[in-house]
Amino acid sequence: MHDIRAIRENPAAFDAALSRRGLEPVSSEVLRIDEARRAAILEAETAQADQNKAAKEIGKAKASGDEAAFERLREEVAAKKAAVAEMQTRAKELDEQLTEMLVGLPNLPFDDVPDGADEADNVEIRRWGTPREFDFQPKEHFEIAGVLPGMDFETAAKLSGSRFVVMSGAVARVHRALAQFMLDTHITENGLTETWTPVLVRDEMMYGTGQLPKFGEDSYQTTNGWWLVPTAEVTLTNIVNGVTVDEDYLPRRYVAHTQCFRSEAGSAGRDTAGMLRQHQFEKVEMVSITHPDKSREELDRMTGCAQSILEKLGLPYRTVVLCTGDMGFGARRTHDIEVWLPGQNTYREISSVSVCGDFQARRMNARFKPAGGGKPEFLHTLNGSGLAVGRCLIAVLENGQQADGSVTLPEALHPWLGGKTRITADGGMA
Repeated sequence: MHDIRAIRENPAAFDAALSRRGLEPVSSEVLRIDEARRAAILEAETAQADQNKAAKEIGKAKASGDEAAFERLREEVAAKKAAVAEMQTRAKELDEQLTEMLVGLPNLPFDDVPDGADEADNVEIRRWGTPREFDFQPKEHFEIAGVLPGMDFETAAKLSGSRFVVMSGAVARVHRALAQFMLDTHITENGLTETWTPVLVRDEMMYGTGQLPKFGEDSYQTTNGWWLVPTAEVTLTNIVNGVTVDEDYLPRRYVAHTQCFRSEAGSAGRDTAGMLRQHQFEKVEMVSITHPDKSREELDRMTGCAQSILEKLGLPYRTVVLCTGDMGFGARRTHDIEVWLPGQNTYREISSVSVCGDFQARRMNARFKPAGGGKPEFLHTLNGSGLAVGRCLIAVLENGQQADGSVTLPEALHPWLGGKTRITADGGMA
């Protein structure tokens, strides 16, 4: 959410930043509501003071035996009480109207974010690895002979419908090993704290990280009101919801491996083949809670953590800065990491790392107390995949496929597979 004081101080700059995201100017309407809200609050406070003053006079009139004055003042206080209640209601309505407007506005991009309309305008900032040259036509993951026995979409459709998969045998084992490899790497080498969190959350938690109220259709809600998390960003970031911490508490760097659930409401007809875009999937998610002065630096550190997983697995990738038109609602700058998929002959997103500044912290009321004293300040939050496990599985399978239908597995993964090095052409492990 945005700081209304910043909008008051420089409405033109606020509108200019929003225009970079393709939105019309809104500051005049925001400030109109804000001015009316402040006027209503002042009016209510003044009326409350008058009511309190008149209430004191009632006691004096009663003590003096002046019944006429007593009755007049009692009627006056009753009338003022009703007027104060009405004014307070009006002030509350305007405050809710202002809040509703502010929470519907996306975060403002950093100055160094490239302008653009969509993913075609994203800017590549790093490329690692050389895509393998095949002496046969590479297949997509779900077409590889050794994968077919362990990736069952037909049974999944019977159980749950489209965009689900049942994995078994070697494929399921590699999928699990990838998640453990990612977790262990982030914990032992990247200094993240392993965390286990619920996948069911309250409305307030989805609101805190920006999934509500605007993007509720992208997630699933249970009949008793809980939401299934679209990513562990929701739970990890909300650890500091409503909390004021000491400055020496920072930074906090979390990592969690969870199931994730997305309705994919806006992706009808996209990526329907295979397991690239599923309703239920797994991610190893990173979240950092930082001092405002350190968040931009932390973005680069987290991007490096995600990139290191792909490098250890020997998977070619490229990193791009998302343009203003492709960036997520809560981000100020986002780095997408795209892994090479030879079956599609293209790079596909496998991680998105974003710095949100104080945007989420304001929604959560998450602050820290400066070490040198002074008023509490809002924290900065960051989140990123480290990595999407299913998409990493796809990349491992497609990049390691052999002409006979077997799959050679990355050496870095062997210790998590009990020394096994490949999926055989008949779906076993060897």
